Parts: sequence; C-alpha cells; structure tokens
Amino acid sequence: MKSTEKKPGSSMTVLKKVLRFIGRYRFLLILSILLASVSVLLQLYVPVLFGHAIDEIIGTGQVDFSRMWRYLRQILILVLISGGASWIMNLINNRMTFYTVRDIRAKAIRQIQHLPLSWLDTQSTGDIISRVIADADILSDGLLLGFTQLFSGIVTIIGTLVFMLSKNVLITILVIVLTPLSFFVAKFISTHTFQMFRKQSDARGRQTSLIEEMIGNQKIVQTFGYEDRASLRFRKINEELQTTSLKAVFYSSLTNPCTRFVNNIIYASVALVGAFLIPGGGLTVGGLSVMLAYANQYMKPFNDISSVVTELQNALACASRIFALLEEQPESPDGTEYLKDVKGNVTLDQVSFRYIPDKPLIENFSLQAEPGKRIAIVGPTGCGKTTFINLLMRFYDVDSGTISVDGKEVSGLSRHSLRKSYGMVLQDTWIKAGTVRENIVIGKPDAADDEVIQAAKLSHSWEFIRRLPEGLDTKISESSLSQGQKQLLCITRVMLCLPPMLILDEATSSIDTRTEMLVQEAFDRLMQGRTSFVVAHRLSTIRNADEILVMKDGSIIEQGTHEQLMKKGGFYQTLYNSQFVQTTL
Repeated sequence: MKSTEKKPGSSMTVLKKVLRFIGRYRFLLILSILLASVSVLLQLYVPVLFGHAIDEIIGTGQVDFSRMWRYLRQILILVLISGGASWIMNLINNRMTFYTVRDIRAKAIRQIQHLPLSWLDTQSTGDIISRVIADADILSDGLLLGFTQLFSGIVTIIGTLVFMLSKNVLITILVIVLTPLSFFVAKFISTHTFQMFRKQSDARGRQTSLIEEMIGNQKIVQTFGYEDRASLRFRKINEELQTTSLKAVFYSSLTNPCTRFVNNIIYASVALVGAFLIPGGGLTVGGLSVMLAYANQYMKPFNDISSVVTELQNALACASRIFALLEEQPESPDGTEYLKDVKGNVTLDQVSFRYIPDKPLIENFSLQAEPGKRIAIVGPTGCGKTTFINLLMRFYDVDSGTISVDGKEVSGLSRHSLRKSYGMVLQDTWIKAGTVRENIVIGKPDAADDEVIQAAKLSHSWEFIRRLPEGLDTKISESSLSQGQKQLLCITRVMLCLPPMLILDEATSSIDTRTEMLVQEAFDRLMQGRTSFVVAHRLSTIRNADEILVMKDGSIIEQGTHEQLMKKGGFYQTLYNSQFVQTTL
C-alpha cells in the first residue's frame, strides 16, 4: 500500500505551525521579549556613555576625570543589569523551548494512538521513533538558538536605528539602504538549504529504521548469514546521509561569510561618511565612535542569525517531518454508543474489504455467530482469517456491508467498549518492559494478587512465574522470556479479564504439546457461555467447535461441524487429511 504522507511545505509554512505551539506560552514569550528589550536597550545606551567619556578628553592636560569616571561607573551598572536580564531571559527561553517540544511530542504520541492501521502498516517503526525522538530533539536545539537570537536581535536592530537617528540621520539612512543586501543573501541560501536538510532528516529516519530492524531481529540475521548484506545496506544509507549532510552544512555555512561581507561594507561606509562629517562639525570624534559602535551592534544580529542558520534550517526540516505525522488523517470517527451487558450475538452481513483498492480480499462475507457459540475459522495462508479478526475488532473498517454486536453496528460503537468486550490472544505476542504483574493486569489494573495468581494457574503460567527471582515483581522485557512464556502471559491476561467474547488466533502456537493440552482444557472451560472465534492451522484443536468456517480467497466455501464437513468430502476434508498424514509420518 502506498504511503499517504503529505509533501512537506516551505520553511515559512513549517515555522508558522511551530509558532502556534509557542503561542500557548504567551506570558513567557512576552516576559522574554521585555527582558530582551531591557538588556538590549541598556547595552545600546552604553556606547552613548562611552562617547561622552571620550569627549571629556579634550587634549593633553584637558581631561575631566570626575565626569569621565562617573560615566564609567554608569556603564558598569548598566552592564550588570543587562547581564542579569539576559540570564533570566535565557532561563525563560529554555523553559519555553522545553514546554513547546514537550507539547509537540505529546501530540505526536496521541496522534499515533489514533492513526489507522492502514497508515501504520506502511511506515517503519524506526522512522516513526526517529520523528518523535531525534527530530524533536533537533527542533528543540533550533528553537533555543532561535529564541536566544530572535528577540534580542529584533530589539537590537530597532533600538540601534532609533539611537543612530538621534545622532545622525544621513548615516542612518545609509545603513538602512544597504541592509537589504544581507536579507537577500541569507534568504537565497536558506531557501535552498531547507530541502537539503529535509533529505538529511529522511535519511536519518531510514537509518534509524534499519538499525531498529537489524537489532530487533539479530538472531535471524546471524542465522541466515545476513550480516554482510545488512552492513552494506547500512553503509549505503550512511553514505547518503553523509552526502546530504555535507551539502546542507556547506551551503548553509555560506550564509555567515556572505552576510559578514555585506556588513563589513556597511561598517566601512559608516566610518568613511563619518570621517568626512567631522571636519565640518557635523559629527564629533566621540559621536563617530558611537555611530561605529551602533553600526557594529546593528549588524551583530544578522551575523548571529546567519551563524546559526544551519541549526535553524535543520530544526525546521525536522519539524516538517513531525508535522507530517501530526497532519496525517486519523482513523474514522469513533462511535458514541457504549456496549454494555454483551451477550455475544455477532452478525456480519455482506461484508467486503480490500487492503489495496484493485485487489479484492473479502467479498460478500456473511456470518451469524449466536451467543455462546464456538466458531472456528480455517483455511490456507492469505485467505483472510486474520483480516476477519481485524474487522471484528474494528482495527480496519469494512468497505461495504455491516458488522453488528447484539444488534448494534460496530461503526456506531465506542472502539474502547467494543475491544474491551473481546479477549484476544494472538500468535504474535507483546510484552512491555516492566514487572510480570504489570504485564498481566493491563486489561484489569485494579486486580488483586489473588486474582492474578488464580489467572496464572488457569493459564499454567504460574509454574514459570513462581520460579522467577522475584515472582510477580520480576522485571521482564521483550527479550527476557521465551516465545512460549510470552504467549502464556498473554493467555493469562485474558484469563484475568474474563471478557464476554473471545478471539484466539493460533493462541497456543508457541507452547509445548503437554502445556498446550492443559491450556486447551482451560480455554474449553473459559469458552463455555462465551462467543468465541478460533483461528487455527492445526485442525485437530478445533474438532469440538460448534461451527467451522472454511475460508478460501476471502469467502466462506464450506460451513458446518467437523463431522459434517468430513462427510461432505470437500476442501476441509482435504486439509484435515493432509495434516493427519503429515502428523502420522
């Protein structure tokens, strides 16, 4: 299936989206701007005092030391106050950056929870992790640099122009006329580097995806001697990342020397014009030193911003990947009706579904599962058995037809209430990092220890749990248990919750034969009075089902009990006999 990810917008479009998150902290933003204003304005007044101090030096033996030292004391006080304001401003900027990235990450996690499986199935886990973790970190670094330079820079530019106008209008106009050259240079380079940083972020995401894939399946990699080919794949992505990174950094690094060149022209022009004005009395030596100091301070924000343009463009490129995730179309709207007192009457009426529009999978599928019945689904690989389970749980929505539980269409039901009504044990297991107890009580967080132990005994997982170093309080992870132990824990979860309906998709595929027989007896007791859907490849495990559905190419081709289907002599009999012969051999 093709990815539906949208193309990234321009850097300005991404910046506007980031600013919406920053806008939630207006108070901190305003306070940071005020402190930046205080700090910059005090710094801008320092050259004026220096100019006055210089003008007190009239000539040899004509120095007013008392007035000069007074100006110098004032300069010291202003510098201390300005430094304190800058320090507090930086603390606020750090907090504002943390809050903004925290909100973006939180929204990204919530978005992932509501994205349809049809999108998640087309994305690599490593790339999604890279967006939420690495890209958000880079965005954080860029925002912090941006805040630090932006507010002070804007106030510096405006303040210096005001002070320069008060000193000399002609030189100020000269500075204003030459300024756009810096903007044009910086704009041209940054526009072209944004897409390069976007490619760099994409390559980094694919690199993270490959690392996650290889480490997570290291046993298979080593078993099939795939190490060299894995290293080759990594080398190719690494070289691509290196190429895009070098291009992005090289072109963005041109911004700083180019803007400095323009700014040096401005500085030289101020010195030249000011030197011609001094003989005519239009400017004093102290006044020229003030104008040069202001010209230098006026150009400093442009130099600072150009020096961090690499980080800013990289941050915006990473932000565009995060926003592409945030703007993905979420799953279809949740129903408002809550499923209560479930009896287990499940009806599928002319259901059709396909993952890819031009490749039919399930067509005109109808089924009536009465309360308390045990329905087994069998058929060759790829016939639609697991898809049928996905539709029951509403992991996917049907293309046409309806699915109902107790007469209520699932499209109008709350997904939480629907899924809570099913107990599901799959062939693929999931164990979260935590204690054994935390893994068992996922569906019933308030369960007492006695309930947990009883469920563990019913599922026959208590035998290995009690042998663990700390029993139920033992810390486990995905890799610390065998596949069979993980599957037993998943069965224990269902035994604890006792839901009104059950879905068992090869639920005992990883368990040894003796334990499987014991677990099967427990399942038989659990399924009494509960509507159950059992997907099985080993047909001997579903002989006692109330009804067996034989699926092929997305349709039910045979239906009945084991005895009825064997007498019929159709596809089911062929499947069953083939397994029996293989087992006998």
